[in-house]
Amino acid sequence: MTSTGQDSTTTRQRRSRHNPHSPPHDSSVTSVRPQTSKRGVKKGAVLRSSPNLAEVKKKGRMKKLSQAAEQDLVVGLQGLDLNREARTPSGTGLVFDEQLNEFHCLWDDSFPEGPERLHAIKEQLIQEGLLDRCVSFQARFAEKEELMLVHSLEYIDLMETTQYMNEGELRVLADTYDSVYLHPNSYTCACLASGSVLRLVDAVLGAEIRNGMAIIRPPGHHAQHSLMDGYCMFNHVAVAARYAQQKHDIQRVLIVDWDVHHGQGTQFTFDQDPSVLYFSIHRYEQGRFWPHLTASNWSTTGFGQGQGYTINVPWNQVGMRDADYITAFLHVLLPVSLEFQPQLVLVAAGFDALQGDPKGEMAATPAGFAQLTHLLMGLAGGKLILSLEGGYNLRSLAEGVSASLHTLLGDPCPMLEFPGTPCPSAQASISYVLEALEPFWKVFVRSAETLEEEDTVEGDNVEEKEEEGPWQPPELPILTWPVLQARTGLVYDQQMMDHYNLWDNHHPETPQRIQRIMHRLEELGLAGRCLALPARPATDAELLACHSAEHVDRLRATEKMKIRELHREGANYDSIYICPSTFTCAQLAAGAACRLVEAVLAGEVLNGIAVVRPPGHHAERDAACGFCFFNSVAVAARHAQAVSGRALRILIVDWDVHHGNGTQHIFEEDPSVLYISLHRYDHGTFFPMGDEGASSQIGQAAGTGFTVNVAWNGPRLGDADYLVAWHRLVLPIAYEFNPELVLVSAGFDAARGDPLGSCQVSPEGYAHLTHLLMGLANGRIILILEGGYNLTSISESMAACTHSLLGDPPPLLTLLRPPLSGALASVTETIQVHRRYWCSLRVTKVKGKEGPSSSKLITKKAPQPANPGSAKGMTMPEGNILEAGTGKATSATSVKESTPRQTTSETAVMELTQDQSSETAMGGAAGLNQATSEAATGDATLDQTTSEEAVGGAELVQSPPASCADSQTPPASPMQGATTQISPSKLTGNLRTLELDKAQEPPEEEELLGEAAGGQDMNESVLMQVTGDHADTDQAMFYAVTPLPWCPHLVAVCPVPEAGLDVTQPCQDCGAPQENWVCLSCYQVYCSRYINAHMLQHHEGLGHPLVLSYADLSTWCYHCQAYVHHEALLAVKNIAHQNKFGENMPHSH
Repeated sequence: MTSTGQDSTTTRQRRSRHNPHSPPHDSSVTSVRPQTSKRGVKKGAVLRSSPNLAEVKKKGRMKKLSQAAEQDLVVGLQGLDLNREARTPSGTGLVFDEQLNEFHCLWDDSFPEGPERLHAIKEQLIQEGLLDRCVSFQARFAEKEELMLVHSLEYIDLMETTQYMNEGELRVLADTYDSVYLHPNSYTCACLASGSVLRLVDAVLGAEIRNGMAIIRPPGHHAQHSLMDGYCMFNHVAVAARYAQQKHDIQRVLIVDWDVHHGQGTQFTFDQDPSVLYFSIHRYEQGRFWPHLTASNWSTTGFGQGQGYTINVPWNQVGMRDADYITAFLHVLLPVSLEFQPQLVLVAAGFDALQGDPKGEMAATPAGFAQLTHLLMGLAGGKLILSLEGGYNLRSLAEGVSASLHTLLGDPCPMLEFPGTPCPSAQASISYVLEALEPFWKVFVRSAETLEEEDTVEGDNVEEKEEEGPWQPPELPILTWPVLQARTGLVYDQQMMDHYNLWDNHHPETPQRIQRIMHRLEELGLAGRCLALPARPATDAELLACHSAEHVDRLRATEKMKIRELHREGANYDSIYICPSTFTCAQLAAGAACRLVEAVLAGEVLNGIAVVRPPGHHAERDAACGFCFFNSVAVAARHAQAVSGRALRILIVDWDVHHGNGTQHIFEEDPSVLYISLHRYDHGTFFPMGDEGASSQIGQAAGTGFTVNVAWNGPRLGDADYLVAWHRLVLPIAYEFNPELVLVSAGFDAARGDPLGSCQVSPEGYAHLTHLLMGLANGRIILILEGGYNLTSISESMAACTHSLLGDPPPLLTLLRPPLSGALASVTETIQVHRRYWCSLRVTKVKGKEGPSSSKLITKKAPQPANPGSAKGMTMPEGNILEAGTGKATSATSVKESTPRQTTSETAVMELTQDQSSETAMGGAAGLNQATSEAATGDATLDQTTSEEAVGGAELVQSPPASCADSQTPPASPMQGATTQISPSKLTGNLRTLELDKAQEPPEEEELLGEAAGGQDMNESVLMQVTGDHADTDQAMFYAVTPLPWCPHLVAVCPVPEAGLDVTQPCQDCGAPQENWVCLSCYQVYCSRYINAHMLQHHEGLGHPLVLSYADLSTWCYHCQAYVHHEALLAVKNIAHQNKFGENMPHSH
């Protein structure tokens, strides 16, 4: 991709980051596994016309590709150098200098940022033996010229003078900033901290080491161009990014900031720069958490050419867990990063989001940060540097640093003890981030098919597991790290080549497949790095765990058959040939997989590969099928459970281009085995044909939801398509399932150049898929060879996967195109099917830009606390949200620095004359005022759009919906004493003026916004009349309220009962005839809070989120504390409208 941005006037046009799309694929072209006339196991399946083996062979012998295709493959592989041992750096660098402890707060011993932080970390690293495992680097001082890459010379000189100040002078200067202290050694230590990160940049980019960590203080990510802020003097990661670009000619840098506080200093440094992608995930709480900036919200995406390169994921409640952070990485950070293609990744690694931290109040665990580190190690060729920022619970801090360092060193990620699922608040935040980024990143484009499907949830009763408040986990578990004799096991036996086709020397499932793979592994030195494990035959007991005795005996009998009998026996199955050695080879393939399982579960190796044949995933319980005799992966899974003595949770990922029908059937009723298959389906015409591989196949009985099929409907699927499936579907489900062992049916017939698959997955792509799976199950993952019929492709692909298993970083992956629209449609279809079973799939983009925002915005600065350490991490009372204040300043320059991207708060007021309002007033409570944001720095301004055309020439400024943090009690509908409801079209014709009142505070009636702002649709906004203070004047005031265009709780809406709705039905508790609401989950009717609040009590008791007003047909979500207008609600609204007015709802589209 290019690193240049677009003109700011094209903000809604997607940047062209890659080459033009490849030509559209021809969905009519199918390439199937050869088959005979009989189906064996597919009884009753509808056979469709499809090329058989003879027809395929007519187009070219399967043993060799055509000369042109072979040349294409060679050219494609020329850029891939899998012989990486000589050039891939190894080792993890560590900078830890005791001089960094030589400063502290002179006037407050309780200040949280103190030397004891590094003492605790050092003690933990010594205890776990990590210091000796790292490559130690001496810290160095950053030169002024290096600091000036980010900071002004005037500011640096001012900081330098602090070395000669006495305590009183230091305190006076510190008090001019927000949440800082100064010490005579502060400047020296800050220079040393910045220089430490620069030393690691030199080492990583100079190939001295693979990755590194700087354990430094003071932190840096809040420091701005000429402003000290939030414990920070110099911005270490910002300086390091500029240094890498200047000295090492790095063009693209990714900065990830997972400190619980927003790194506004880093953001402001790069918010107009497309060469640096800044991603921050932080506590926000609608702006009530420090640093109290609207620029910290999801809606800020950068300015000018840098628009789209700033990503903020704001957490709007405390207690966020590992699942929330991992979900944000999978759905947002990784897809964007793979499109951005960074050459270096810098992490502002604060650990104040860990459980127990007094400032963050989050519930992430050290194991969770190990997972985040692992996910980042797949980027930039593994060039990753962590720079310590915050973290103020000493135990949590030390364990968090230790866990991340273990991961950098290549140790497996610990399993998450409490994986859980993303909470509704996290889902909402991520959804709005996705919507904000959609204009700028191709990976977030939705095809025409998915636009309608993704945001529509069918009327299924999806049970939401809502939580009663912040989750309180038990004490942090003590992490253990395995001590392994070897990392990767390798099972191979040349005897498996004895299975061959007696009648066709050019059959694609040839003995040379495994021979070529082993030759390539040996050639690259990979086999020598693995622990060779002897293969053994599977025992009858192991085979009978998945296959019938009749099937085993029938195959064993083939050992003594004559050639003619073998041919006749093979013809009884679908796409099968048999020779005298077939039973022995199939038995050996299954046994080899079992041997590898034993080694992994015993801790003999961490992971492994089984280079085996014949393949197995098509083999059914009682029949051979599709080149397969015994289902090696299934036998290995059952053997793992037998060895462990319990129903071990096992994830089977099948990336063979053909659907593993046998594996699916064996486990379709078993919830202990999650089977995920990605395969060509082609609407049922691709082998094994029929509907077995359709997305609608989800398992049976207790196993319902544990069969997941991603059904591709055409050829040419490539890296981008598989990775989007990994990020949006495979990994979210996998993390939620939390497997204890991962088995991969590793067929490579989706690889570029394969004659049967006709897909384009590269060896690099397979390396990335493997790396991403390695974060699961404590790193216990086994790849078992299935299909793949181009000898070059399978050899290079298996070699790439082996590199990943051995801990080598995945190679840089160049995505030449965005995901195919058909691929997006397939992934979306599967997500829709499985959203009811997996909460982690309920994160989608929303239609529209409005979203949760600050409930009140004011421009006054919050009072400076007496203790400078108490402001950072403080949650301000509701209504005291700063728009841009980051502290006091000492000069005009500092003042400018302290208010970057400052916004103004505007109130949208529509005035009507008294006689007009009597005719046109809508019933309902008062609404929130619009707070429009306008950038006020330089020429980087955001365009604000008003609905001028929609209101007959008057400007209607819409209001964001109420925030999730507001009161749980919605008001009544309509507001008592309000005038009757009329149509919005009549109302808008009478609008006279619009005044933007910038001076007054929002009216007190603002808090009344709730359940009933009106149910009619006028550009998806609602007009509210405010009575009271204005009742005795000649004007009435109206407010526009914009409902949410989507909310994560729409899945709770159930179909309307057959009896329909009765809008005159009284409250079921008190019999009140008015102000009643119907629950859209159970369709019980109760009164509003202004009567007896029985609907509120119903919600609090059962947790049902969405209710419909019988008074004005508006829909309210209790969890989001906002109105919702979405097409999923139109059916029930229309039924209520018919019952209320005797006709269909107008504009019910």
